Amino acid sequence: MTAASPQTSTILASLGQAAFAWDIASDSIAWSDHLGAVFPDIPREAVSSGAEFAKWIEPRGSIRGEALTLSPAAHGGDGTPYRIEYGVRASTSAPITWIEETGCWFAGPDGKPLRAQGIVRINNERRARDEELMKLSRHDPLTGELNRTHLIAALAEAIEETRRFRSASAFLLIGIDHLARVNDAFGFDVADAVISEIARRVRVRLRGGDVLGRFSGNKFGLILKNCTVDDVNVAAERFLAAVRDEVVPTRSGPVSVTASIGGVSIPRYARSTDEAVNRAQEMLDSAKRRRAGSFLAWKPNVERDAQRRVNIRVTDEIVTALNERRIVMAYEPVVATRSRDNAFYECLVRMEQNDGRVLLAPDIVPVAERLGLIRLVDHRVLDLVVAELAASPGVELSLNISPDTTMDPDWWASIESLMRAHPGVAERLIVEITETVAIQDIDDLRGFVTRLKNFGSRIAIDDFGAGYTSFRNLRKLGVDIVKIDGAFVQNVAHSADDRAFVQTLIDLARRLGIKTVAEWVQDEESAAMLRDWGCDYIQGRLIGLARAERPWAVAAQAMPKVG
Repeated sequence: MTAASPQTSTILASLGQAAFAWDIASDSIAWSDHLGAVFPDIPREAVSSGAEFAKWIEPRGSIRGEALTLSPAAHGGDGTPYRIEYGVRASTSAPITWIEETGCWFAGPDGKPLRAQGIVRINNERRARDEELMKLSRHDPLTGELNRTHLIAALAEAIEETRRFRSASAFLLIGIDHLARVNDAFGFDVADAVISEIARRVRVRLRGGDVLGRFSGNKFGLILKNCTVDDVNVAAERFLAAVRDEVVPTRSGPVSVTASIGGVSIPRYARSTDEAVNRAQEMLDSAKRRRAGSFLAWKPNVERDAQRRVNIRVTDEIVTALNERRIVMAYEPVVATRSRDNAFYECLVRMEQNDGRVLLAPDIVPVAERLGLIRLVDHRVLDLVVAELAASPGVELSLNISPDTTMDPDWWASIESLMRAHPGVAERLIVEITETVAIQDIDDLRGFVTRLKNFGSRIAIDDFGAGYTSFRNLRKLGVDIVKIDGAFVQNVAHSADDRAFVQTLIDLARRLGIKTVAEWVQDEESAAMLRDWGCDYIQGRLIGLARAERPWAVAAQAMPKVG
C-alpha cells in the first residue's frame, strides 16, 4: 500500500482514524501521516511491526493475527475483509483506548495471509455504549445492583462454591415493609427514592465478596459468602438497623421505613437456587406476619412439612372431586323464629370420597381458601344450586361464596348467564358472603352486591361477628340478611356475655332494616330468647341439621320469602 495522500491523511486524522499497510512476511507496518491522532502517546516506531504493535494491545496481543488466520480466504483479488475491536494502553497507568480495525487481507500462493491493509479508528463511544448496554442487561436501572436474573446466577455459583470447598454461605431476602403505603402517601417517585436509599445502606455494609441484587419491587437478595449461622444473625441485625435507625430523606420530606428479612443457610438447608429462594421467601413472609422489621432463618420443621404434605394431598383430592362430580350439596333448613315455618334452605358443600366417607364444609372450605381453590368450588356450587332452583320452583336456597369469588369475573359471568337461562331463579336465590376471608375492597364488593340485587337476589353476610365486616360496612353494602355466628349463639342460654352480644347485634340489625338469622340454635330456651329479642330466623340442631335428601321433594310447598 502506498502512503496516503496528505489530504487523505488530514481527513483520516480529523475523523480519529489512520490507514496502514501490513507486510505480513516481513511483519512491517507502514502507517499514514497523523498516526498520532489515533495513538497520541505511542511513538511511530513502537507500532512499526506487528510484533511491536501487539505489545500495546489488550486483552491479548495476538488478536490481529487471529483475525486473519481464522477468517477463510476469499477468492479473487479483492481480499478477505475482516473487522476486530481491541484496546490499546500506552502505559500501565493509562486508560484503555478502544480501537476498531477494519481491513482486508490478501493471500499468498500458499493461501495464507501475505499482506493486509485497512484503517484503525478510535471507538471509545461505541465501546462505552456497549458497556452501558451490558451493564443494563445485568443491573437493575433504579439501584444499579444486579438484576434478578444475574442475582440468581450468582446464587447458583455460590451454592456450587460451598459444595466444592465445603464452606457455608447464606442467602437473605430483604423486604421493605409497607412500601405500598409510601406509594399511596407520597407517590411512586418517593418510593423509588426509598428503594434506592435502602440499597445504598445495605451495600455499604457488605463485606468483600458478598453479592447484592434487586430481587423484585421491594425486595433485595443478598448472598453472604463464608457465613456461619451465627454470622447470619449478626449480619441480619446490622442490615435491619441500617434501615430502621435513620429516616430516609426524600424531596417530599423524611420517610421512616423498616425492613424484614428471611434467610437460609447454604448448602446446609438449600442445595439449589429454587430451595434457597423459596425458603428465604417463606421466612420473609413469616417474619412480616410475626413482626415487621424482624429476621427469621429457615430451619427444618416437622409440623410444617407434614402440613404441606396434607395440603398437596387435599389439593389433589379437591381437584379430582371436582372433575369427577363428587362435590355435592346438603340442605339445612332455616325457619321463621315465631312460626317455625320454612323460610329457605342453606346449601352446604360436601365432598364424597372414594371410600364412601363424606367431608363436610369445615373440612373443605378453609383448605380451599388457603390453597386458592375456593373459586373452583364456588363455581361448582353455583351450578348445583341454580340447577336445584330451576327444577324446584317453590324452593328458596342460599349458597356461600368467598369474598375472593366476588372479585372473580368468571364467576360473575357464570351467574349472569345462568340467571338469563333460568328466569325466576334469581328471586329465590340468597348469596351468603363468608367472613373467613377479609373483604379487601368494600367498594368493589358493593358493586357486586348491587348487580346481584338488580337481578332480584338477596345478600347475606355469614358468620357475622367472627370476621372483618363492621356494621358500617353492612350499611354501605346494603345487605339483606345478617347470619349471627353460631359460636355466640350455641351457649346464649348460659352465657351472659353471649346474650349481651347477640341481643345487641339483633337490635342494631333491626334498626338498619336488616333481617337476622341465628345459627347453631341448640335448644328451645335459646330459641325463646332469640324470639323475644326480635331475631327473624333460626337454624341449627334444634331445627334440623343439613341432609343430602331434598326436604321439598317430600312435601313440595311454596315457602314464604324472607322479606
